[in-house]
Amino acid sequence: MSRILIVEDEVVIRQALRRLLERNGYEVTEAGSVAEAEGQSDLAFFDLVLADLRLPGAPGTDVIAKCAPAPVLIMTSYGSVKSAVESMKLGAVDYITKPLDHDELLLVIRRILEQRQLLRRAQVLKADVERAYPVRGMIGNSEGMREVFERIRKVTPTDSTVLILGESGTGKELVARAVHESSARKEAPIIAVNCAAIPDTLIESELFGHEKGAFTGAVAEHRGLIEAADGGTLFLDEIGELPAAAQARLLRVLQQGEIRRVGSARARKVNIRLIAATHRNLEQRVADGAFRSDLYFRLRVFEIRLPPLRERGEDIEALAEFLLEKTCRRLNRQRLRFDAEALNAIRDYQWPGNVRELENAVERAVILSEGAAITPDLLALDAGARPAPPATEESVLSLEAYFRRFVLTHQDRLTETELARRLGLSRKALWERRQRLGIPRPKNG
Repeated sequence: MSRILIVEDEVVIRQALRRLLERNGYEVTEAGSVAEAEGQSDLAFFDLVLADLRLPGAPGTDVIAKCAPAPVLIMTSYGSVKSAVESMKLGAVDYITKPLDHDELLLVIRRILEQRQLLRRAQVLKADVERAYPVRGMIGNSEGMREVFERIRKVTPTDSTVLILGESGTGKELVARAVHESSARKEAPIIAVNCAAIPDTLIESELFGHEKGAFTGAVAEHRGLIEAADGGTLFLDEIGELPAAAQARLLRVLQQGEIRRVGSARARKVNIRLIAATHRNLEQRVADGAFRSDLYFRLRVFEIRLPPLRERGEDIEALAEFLLEKTCRRLNRQRLRFDAEALNAIRDYQWPGNVRELENAVERAVILSEGAAITPDLLALDAGARPAPPATEESVLSLEAYFRRFVLTHQDRLTETELARRLGLSRKALWERRQRLGIPRPKNG
Protein backbone atom coordinates (compact mmCIF):
# COMPACT_ATOMS: atom_id res chain seq x y z
CA MET A 1 0.00 0.00 0.00
CA SER A 2 1.49 3.35 -1.08
CA ARG A 3 1.94 5.95 1.66
CA ILE A 4 1.07 9.57 0.86
CA LEU A 5 1.72 12.63 3.01
CA ILE A 6 -0.62 15.62 2.56
CA VAL A 7 0.80 19.00 3.66
CA GLU A 8 -2.09 21.48 3.52
CA ASP A 9 -3.01 24.21 6.01
CA GLU A 10 -6.72 24.36 5.12
CA VAL A 11 -8.36 21.63 7.20
CA VAL A 12 -11.39 21.18 4.93
CA ILE A 13 -9.25 20.62 1.83
CA ARG A 14 -6.87 18.36 3.72
CA GLN A 15 -9.63 16.14 5.07
CA ALA A 16 -11.36 15.96 1.68
CA LEU A 17 -8.11 14.84 0.08
CA ARG A 18 -7.57 12.25 2.79
CA ARG A 19 -11.03 10.74 2.22
CA LEU A 20 -10.47 10.66 -1.55
CA LEU A 21 -7.08 8.98 -1.31
CA GLU A 22 -8.10 6.46 1.36
CA ARG A 23 -11.12 5.45 -0.77
CA ASN A 24 -8.63 4.68 -3.54
CA GLY A 25 -6.47 2.42 -1.40
CA TYR A 26 -3.72 4.77 -0.23
CA GLU A 27 -2.38 5.10 3.32
CA VAL A 28 -2.52 8.79 4.23
CA THR A 29 -0.72 10.98 6.76
CA GLU A 30 -1.50 14.68 7.04
CA ALA A 31 0.13 17.85 8.35
CA GLY A 32 -0.72 21.54 8.34
CA SER A 33 2.78 22.88 7.68
CA VAL A 34 6.27 21.83 6.66
CA ALA A 35 7.43 22.02 10.27
CA GLU A 36 4.57 19.82 11.47
CA ALA A 37 5.24 17.26 8.75
CA GLU A 38 8.93 17.15 9.57
CA GLY A 39 8.25 16.82 13.29
CA GLN A 40 5.87 13.88 13.13
CA SER A 41 7.21 11.68 10.33
CA ASP A 42 10.30 10.31 8.65
CA LEU A 43 9.62 12.08 5.35
CA ALA A 44 11.96 9.98 3.23
CA PHE A 45 9.81 6.87 3.67
CA PHE A 46 6.69 8.30 1.99
CA ASP A 47 5.97 7.18 -1.54
CA LEU A 48 4.59 10.61 -2.42
CA VAL A 49 4.24 14.01 -0.75
CA LEU A 50 1.31 16.24 -1.82
CA ALA A 51 2.14 19.78 -0.63
CA ASP A 52 0.42 23.13 -0.99
CA LEU A 53 2.71 25.85 -2.30
CA ARG A 54 1.52 28.53 0.17
CA LEU A 55 1.84 27.32 3.75
CA PRO A 56 2.32 29.08 7.11
CA GLY A 57 5.97 29.38 8.12
CA ALA A 58 7.60 27.97 5.01
CA PRO A 59 6.48 27.32 1.42
CA GLY A 60 5.54 23.81 0.34
CA THR A 61 8.62 23.65 -1.87
CA ASP A 62 10.76 23.55 1.32
CA VAL A 63 9.60 19.97 1.85
CA ILE A 64 11.30 18.82 -1.37
CA ALA A 65 14.83 18.70 0.06
CA LYS A 66 13.61 17.27 3.37
CA CYS A 67 11.85 14.22 1.93
CA ALA A 68 14.24 13.15 -0.85
CA PRO A 69 14.07 10.72 -2.57
CA ALA A 70 10.27 10.74 -2.15
CA PRO A 71 8.61 12.68 -5.03
CA VAL A 72 6.71 15.91 -4.27
CA LEU A 73 3.56 17.03 -6.10
CA ILE A 74 2.91 20.75 -5.57
CA MET A 75 -0.63 22.18 -5.31
CA THR A 76 -1.48 25.86 -5.61
CA SER A 77 -4.39 28.22 -6.14
CA TYR A 78 -2.07 30.58 -7.94
CA GLY A 79 -1.64 28.65 -11.16
CA SER A 80 0.95 30.31 -13.35
CA VAL A 81 3.78 29.30 -15.59
CA LYS A 82 6.24 31.12 -13.34
CA SER A 83 5.31 29.30 -10.11
CA ALA A 84 5.18 25.97 -11.95
CA VAL A 85 8.66 26.45 -13.39
CA GLU A 86 10.06 27.53 -10.02
CA SER A 87 8.59 24.48 -8.29
CA MET A 88 10.00 22.13 -10.91
CA LYS A 89 13.43 23.76 -10.70
CA LEU A 90 13.44 23.09 -6.96
CA GLY A 91 12.78 19.41 -7.60
CA ALA A 92 8.98 18.97 -7.61
CA VAL A 93 7.98 15.99 -9.72
CA ASP A 94 4.83 17.74 -10.98
CA TYR A 95 2.44 20.63 -10.39
CA ILE A 96 -1.36 20.79 -10.16
CA THR A 97 -3.66 23.78 -9.67
CA LYS A 98 -6.67 24.36 -7.43
CA PRO A 99 -9.56 23.83 -7.49
CA LEU A 100 -8.48 20.24 -7.82
CA ASP A 101 -10.14 17.91 -10.27
CA HIS A 102 -10.28 14.62 -8.38
CA ASP A 103 -10.02 12.40 -11.46
CA GLU A 104 -7.06 14.37 -12.76
CA LEU A 105 -5.37 14.27 -9.35
CA LEU A 106 -5.76 10.50 -9.09
CA LEU A 107 -4.32 10.02 -12.58
CA VAL A 108 -1.32 12.20 -11.77
CA ILE A 109 -0.70 10.37 -8.48
CA ARG A 110 -0.96 6.97 -10.16
CA ARG A 111 1.52 8.01 -12.85
CA ILE A 112 4.02 9.37 -10.29
CA LEU A 113 3.84 6.24 -8.17
CA GLU A 114 4.29 3.97 -11.19
CA GLN A 115 7.35 5.96 -12.25
CA ARG A 116 8.73 5.75 -8.72
CA GLN A 117 8.24 1.97 -8.69
CA LEU A 118 10.11 1.64 -12.00
CA LEU A 119 12.95 3.78 -10.64
CA ARG A 120 13.06 1.72 -7.46
CA ARG A 121 13.35 -1.50 -9.47
CA ALA A 122 16.11 -0.03 -11.61
CA GLN A 123 18.04 1.06 -8.53
CA VAL A 124 17.74 -2.39 -6.96
CA LEU A 125 18.96 -4.02 -10.17
CA LYS A 126 21.89 -1.59 -10.40
CA ALA A 127 22.84 -2.27 -6.79
CA ASP A 128 22.79 -6.02 -7.40
CA VAL A 129 24.94 -5.73 -10.51
CA GLU A 130 27.49 -3.67 -8.60
CA ARG A 131 27.77 -6.11 -5.72
CA ALA A 132 31.09 -7.79 -5.09
CA TYR A 133 29.67 -11.00 -6.53
CA PRO A 134 27.05 -11.76 -9.16
CA VAL A 135 23.67 -12.93 -7.88
CA ARG A 136 23.52 -15.93 -10.17
CA GLY A 137 27.29 -16.48 -10.31
CA MET A 138 27.58 -19.43 -7.94
CA ILE A 139 30.41 -21.70 -8.93
CA GLY A 140 30.49 -25.42 -8.20
CA ASN A 141 29.99 -28.91 -9.55
CA SER A 142 30.52 -30.92 -6.38
CA GLU A 143 27.75 -33.18 -5.17
CA GLY A 144 26.91 -30.81 -2.33
CA MET A 145 26.57 -27.79 -4.62
CA ARG A 146 24.53 -29.72 -7.18
CA GLU A 147 22.09 -30.45 -4.36
CA VAL A 148 22.02 -26.74 -3.46
CA PHE A 149 21.26 -25.76 -7.09
CA GLU A 150 18.49 -28.34 -7.30
CA ARG A 151 16.83 -27.14 -4.11
CA ILE A 152 17.02 -23.52 -5.31
CA ARG A 153 15.35 -24.60 -8.57
CA LYS A 154 12.54 -26.33 -6.68
CA VAL A 155 11.75 -23.56 -4.21
CA THR A 156 11.92 -20.47 -6.42
CA PRO A 157 8.49 -20.90 -8.08
CA THR A 158 6.89 -20.97 -4.62
CA ASP A 159 6.47 -18.27 -1.99
CA SER A 160 7.58 -20.55 0.84
CA THR A 161 9.84 -19.52 3.69
CA VAL A 162 13.43 -20.72 3.20
CA LEU A 163 16.00 -21.49 5.89
CA ILE A 164 19.62 -21.51 4.68
CA LEU A 165 22.09 -23.37 6.88
CA GLY A 166 25.86 -23.33 6.68
CA GLU A 167 29.06 -22.17 8.28
CA SER A 168 30.02 -18.50 8.18
CA GLY A 169 31.45 -17.46 4.84
CA THR A 170 29.82 -20.19 2.73
CA GLY A 171 27.69 -17.78 0.70
CA LYS A 172 24.28 -17.87 2.37
CA GLU A 173 23.34 -14.38 1.18
CA LEU A 174 24.29 -15.34 -2.37
CA VAL A 175 21.82 -18.24 -2.20
CA ALA A 176 19.12 -15.94 -0.81
CA ARG A 177 19.60 -13.50 -3.69
CA ALA A 178 19.55 -16.34 -6.22
CA VAL A 179 16.20 -17.50 -4.81
CA HIS A 180 14.80 -13.96 -4.92
CA GLU A 181 16.06 -13.19 -8.44
CA SER A 182 14.45 -16.35 -9.82
CA SER A 183 11.12 -15.81 -8.05
CA ALA A 184 7.95 -13.93 -8.96
CA ARG A 185 9.09 -11.16 -6.58
CA LYS A 186 12.26 -10.35 -8.52
CA GLU A 187 10.90 -6.94 -9.64
CA ALA A 188 10.57 -5.87 -5.99
CA PRO A 189 13.49 -5.30 -3.61
CA ILE A 190 15.25 -7.81 -1.41
CA ILE A 191 16.10 -6.27 1.96
CA ALA A 192 19.05 -7.97 3.69
CA VAL A 193 19.49 -7.65 7.45
CA ASN A 194 22.32 -9.07 9.56
CA CYS A 195 20.64 -9.72 12.91
CA ALA A 196 24.00 -10.08 14.67
CA ALA A 197 25.11 -6.61 13.57
CA ILE A 198 22.24 -4.69 15.18
CA PRO A 199 22.27 -4.11 18.97
CA ASP A 200 19.50 -5.91 20.87
CA THR A 201 18.12 -2.57 22.05
CA LEU A 202 17.59 -1.35 18.48
CA ILE A 203 16.68 -4.43 16.50
CA GLU A 204 12.90 -4.27 17.11
CA SER A 205 12.80 -0.65 16.00
CA GLU A 206 14.95 -1.37 12.95
CA LEU A 207 12.91 -4.36 11.84
CA PHE A 208 9.38 -3.32 12.78
CA GLY A 209 9.63 0.48 12.92
CA HIS A 210 8.42 2.77 15.67
CA GLU A 211 5.98 5.59 16.29
CA LYS A 212 6.98 9.06 17.37
CA GLY A 213 7.53 9.13 21.13
CA ALA A 214 7.65 5.34 21.46
CA PHE A 215 10.89 5.64 23.41
CA THR A 216 13.52 8.22 24.28
CA GLY A 217 15.00 9.55 21.07
CA ALA A 218 12.05 8.55 18.85
CA VAL A 219 11.46 12.10 17.60
CA ALA A 220 9.60 10.97 14.47
CA GLU A 221 7.86 7.87 13.19
CA HIS A 222 10.14 5.34 11.50
CA ARG A 223 9.26 2.69 8.94
CA GLY A 224 11.08 -0.55 9.66
CA LEU A 225 12.96 -2.82 7.28
CA ILE A 226 10.09 -5.32 7.10
CA GLU A 227 7.81 -2.60 5.74
CA ALA A 228 10.55 -1.59 3.32
CA ALA A 229 10.52 -5.17 1.98
CA ASP A 230 6.75 -5.13 1.41
CA GLY A 231 6.02 -6.87 -1.89
CA GLY A 232 9.54 -8.30 -2.03
CA THR A 233 11.84 -10.53 0.00
CA LEU A 234 13.22 -10.07 3.52
CA PHE A 235 16.53 -11.85 4.13
CA LEU A 236 17.39 -12.23 7.81
CA ASP A 237 21.00 -13.37 8.13
CA GLU A 238 22.18 -14.86 11.45
CA ILE A 239 18.60 -15.24 12.61
CA GLY A 240 19.85 -17.37 15.51
CA GLU A 241 21.02 -14.12 17.14
CA LEU A 242 17.51 -12.60 17.17
CA PRO A 243 16.42 -11.59 20.73
CA ALA A 244 13.36 -13.26 22.26
CA ALA A 245 11.06 -10.22 21.96
CA ALA A 246 11.91 -9.79 18.27
CA GLN A 247 11.33 -13.52 17.73
CA ALA A 248 7.75 -13.14 19.01
CA ARG A 249 7.11 -10.18 16.71
CA LEU A 250 8.56 -12.01 13.72
CA LEU A 251 6.33 -15.00 14.42
CA ARG A 252 3.29 -12.72 14.14
CA VAL A 253 4.54 -11.51 10.75
CA LEU A 254 4.74 -15.09 9.52
CA GLN A 255 1.40 -16.15 11.02
CA GLN A 256 -0.75 -13.07 10.37
CA GLY A 257 1.08 -11.21 7.60
CA GLU A 258 1.09 -8.04 9.69
CA ILE A 259 3.39 -5.97 11.86
CA ARG A 260 2.87 -3.57 14.72
CA ARG A 261 5.40 -0.78 15.11
CA VAL A 262 6.98 -0.22 18.50
CA GLY A 263 4.63 2.08 20.40
CA SER A 264 1.68 1.56 18.05
CA ALA A 265 -1.66 -0.10 18.73
CA ARG A 266 -2.45 -0.43 15.02
CA ALA A 267 -1.37 -3.42 12.94
CA ARG A 268 -0.18 -2.94 9.36
CA LYS A 269 -0.45 -5.59 6.66
CA VAL A 270 2.73 -6.62 4.90
CA ASN A 271 3.37 -9.04 2.07
CA ILE A 272 6.89 -10.44 2.23
CA ARG A 273 8.72 -13.63 1.43
CA LEU A 274 11.07 -14.52 4.29
CA ILE A 275 14.45 -16.12 3.75
CA ALA A 276 16.49 -16.73 6.90
CA ALA A 277 20.03 -17.98 7.39
CA THR A 278 22.21 -19.07 10.28
CA HIS A 279 25.47 -20.82 11.04
CA ARG A 280 24.05 -21.96 14.38
CA ASN A 281 22.34 -25.24 15.27
CA LEU A 282 18.81 -23.94 15.77
CA GLU A 283 17.56 -27.25 17.14
CA GLN A 284 20.13 -26.95 19.92
CA ARG A 285 19.17 -23.30 20.46
CA VAL A 286 15.55 -24.42 20.88
CA ALA A 287 16.59 -27.13 23.33
CA ASP A 288 18.62 -24.54 25.29
CA GLY A 289 15.61 -22.20 25.45
CA ALA A 290 17.37 -19.51 23.39
CA PHE A 291 15.10 -19.80 20.33
CA ARG A 292 11.33 -20.22 20.08
CA SER A 293 10.29 -23.67 18.88
CA ASP A 294 7.17 -22.32 17.11
CA LEU A 295 9.28 -19.82 15.16
CA TYR A 296 11.82 -22.52 14.31
CA PHE A 297 9.12 -24.75 12.82
CA ARG A 298 7.77 -21.78 10.85
CA LEU A 299 11.23 -21.12 9.44
CA ARG A 300 12.18 -24.63 8.43
CA VAL A 301 9.50 -25.02 5.75
CA PHE A 302 12.27 -25.56 3.20
CA GLU A 303 15.93 -25.96 4.12
CA ILE A 304 19.00 -25.41 1.96
CA ARG A 305 22.28 -26.62 3.46
CA LEU A 306 25.50 -25.13 2.12
CA PRO A 307 28.58 -27.36 2.33
CA PRO A 308 31.78 -25.83 3.75
CA LEU A 309 34.48 -25.05 1.20
CA ARG A 310 36.80 -27.79 2.51
CA GLU A 311 34.19 -30.39 1.45
CA ARG A 312 33.76 -29.12 -2.10
CA GLY A 313 36.72 -30.87 -3.76
CA GLU A 314 37.64 -29.49 -7.19
CA ASP A 315 35.15 -26.64 -6.72
CA ILE A 316 37.86 -24.88 -4.69
CA GLU A 317 40.20 -24.50 -7.65
CA ALA A 318 37.42 -23.43 -10.04
CA LEU A 319 36.12 -20.92 -7.50
CA ALA A 320 39.61 -19.52 -6.92
CA GLU A 321 40.07 -19.01 -10.68
CA PHE A 322 36.69 -17.30 -10.92
CA LEU A 323 37.46 -14.99 -8.00
CA LEU A 324 40.90 -14.17 -9.42
CA GLU A 325 39.43 -13.11 -12.78
CA LYS A 326 36.69 -11.07 -11.12
CA THR A 327 39.09 -9.37 -8.71
CA CYS A 328 41.52 -8.42 -11.48
CA ARG A 329 38.65 -6.90 -13.43
CA ARG A 330 37.31 -5.02 -10.40
CA LEU A 331 40.75 -3.67 -9.42
CA ASN A 332 41.60 -2.83 -13.05
CA ARG A 333 44.63 -5.14 -13.05
CA GLN A 334 46.03 -7.19 -15.89
CA ARG A 335 44.83 -10.76 -15.93
CA LEU A 336 46.84 -12.90 -13.50
CA ARG A 337 47.15 -16.64 -12.97
CA PHE A 338 47.98 -18.97 -10.09
CA ASP A 339 51.26 -20.82 -10.36
CA ALA A 340 51.32 -24.57 -9.64
CA GLU A 341 52.48 -24.16 -6.04
CA ALA A 342 49.74 -21.61 -5.31
CA LEU A 343 47.09 -23.99 -6.66
CA ASN A 344 48.49 -26.78 -4.47
CA ALA A 345 48.36 -24.48 -1.44
CA ILE A 346 44.76 -23.56 -2.24
CA ARG A 347 43.76 -27.22 -2.58
CA ASP A 348 45.56 -28.26 0.63
CA TYR A 349 44.36 -25.45 2.87
CA GLN A 350 41.26 -26.19 4.99
CA TRP A 351 39.61 -22.74 4.60
CA PRO A 352 37.98 -22.32 8.03
CA GLY A 353 36.57 -18.99 6.77
CA ASN A 354 35.16 -20.69 3.64
CA VAL A 355 34.48 -18.70 0.46
CA ARG A 356 34.80 -15.36 2.23
CA GLU A 357 38.33 -16.24 3.37
CA LEU A 358 39.24 -17.43 -0.14
CA GLU A 359 37.93 -14.21 -1.68
CA ASN A 360 39.91 -12.09 0.78
CA ALA A 361 43.08 -14.10 0.16
CA VAL A 362 42.73 -13.70 -3.60
CA GLU A 363 42.14 -9.95 -3.34
CA ARG A 364 45.17 -9.52 -1.08
CA ALA A 365 47.32 -11.50 -3.54
CA VAL A 366 46.18 -9.41 -6.50
CA ILE A 367 47.01 -6.18 -4.67
CA LEU A 368 50.48 -7.41 -3.69
CA SER A 369 51.39 -9.07 -6.98
CA GLU A 370 54.02 -7.49 -9.21
CA GLY A 371 54.32 -10.20 -11.85
CA ALA A 372 51.94 -12.23 -13.97
CA ALA A 373 51.53 -15.11 -11.50
CA ILE A 374 50.10 -15.47 -8.01
CA THR A 375 52.55 -17.34 -5.76
CA PRO A 376 51.84 -19.04 -2.40
CA ASP A 377 53.52 -16.27 -0.37
CA LEU A 378 51.07 -13.70 -1.80
CA LEU A 379 48.11 -15.77 -0.60
CA ALA A 380 49.56 -15.68 2.94
CA LEU A 381 48.00 -18.98 3.94
CA ASP A 382 49.45 -19.80 7.34
CA ALA A 383 50.42 -23.43 7.19
CA GLY A 384 50.61 -23.49 10.98
CA ALA A 385 46.99 -22.43 11.19
CA ARG A 386 45.80 -25.35 9.10
CA PRO A 387 44.30 -28.26 11.04
CA ALA A 388 46.53 -31.32 10.81
CA PRO A 389 45.35 -33.96 8.34
CA PRO A 390 42.63 -35.83 10.22
CA ALA A 391 43.39 -39.23 11.61
CA THR A 392 40.83 -42.00 11.44
CA GLU A 393 39.24 -41.10 14.75
CA GLU A 394 39.09 -37.44 13.71
CA SER A 395 37.33 -38.04 10.42
CA VAL A 396 34.02 -37.37 12.12
CA LEU A 397 35.32 -34.52 14.27
CA SER A 398 32.37 -32.31 15.19
CA LEU A 399 32.34 -28.61 14.39
CA GLU A 400 32.49 -27.75 18.10
CA ALA A 401 35.44 -30.08 18.67
CA TYR A 402 37.20 -28.53 15.66
CA PHE A 403 36.52 -25.06 17.07
CA ARG A 404 37.85 -26.00 20.53
CA ARG A 405 41.03 -27.54 19.10
CA PHE A 406 41.70 -24.69 16.72
CA VAL A 407 41.24 -21.99 19.38
CA LEU A 408 43.31 -23.73 22.04
CA THR A 409 46.09 -24.42 19.53
CA HIS A 410 46.38 -20.88 18.16
CA GLN A 411 45.05 -18.45 20.75
CA ASP A 412 48.48 -17.84 22.28
CA ARG A 413 49.89 -16.41 19.03
CA LEU A 414 46.80 -15.01 17.29
CA THR A 415 44.69 -12.06 18.39
CA GLU A 416 40.95 -12.46 18.85
CA THR A 417 40.43 -10.60 15.57
CA GLU A 418 42.78 -12.98 13.72
CA LEU A 419 41.16 -16.03 15.31
CA ALA A 420 37.70 -14.82 14.33
CA ARG A 421 38.82 -14.12 10.76
CA ARG A 422 40.37 -17.54 10.31
CA LEU A 423 37.26 -19.22 11.70
CA GLY A 424 34.98 -17.06 9.54
CA LEU A 425 33.23 -15.57 12.58
CA SER A 426 32.61 -12.12 13.99
CA ARG A 427 34.40 -11.23 17.23
CA LYS A 428 31.01 -11.30 18.96
CA ALA A 429 30.27 -14.82 17.68
CA LEU A 430 33.75 -15.99 18.73
CA TRP A 431 33.22 -14.59 22.23
CA GLU A 432 29.77 -16.19 22.52
CA ARG A 433 31.07 -19.58 21.41
CA ARG A 434 33.94 -19.33 23.91
CA GLN A 435 31.39 -18.69 26.67
CA ARG A 436 29.15 -21.57 25.60
CA LEU A 437 32.01 -24.07 25.34
CA GLY A 438 33.86 -22.79 28.43
CA ILE A 439 37.07 -21.81 26.63
CA PRO A 440 38.59 -18.85 28.53
CA ARG A 441 40.77 -16.30 26.77
CA PRO A 442 44.48 -16.46 27.66
CA LYS A 443 45.57 -14.00 30.34
CA ASN A 444 47.64 -12.03 27.85
CA GLY A 445 44.64 -11.86 25.37
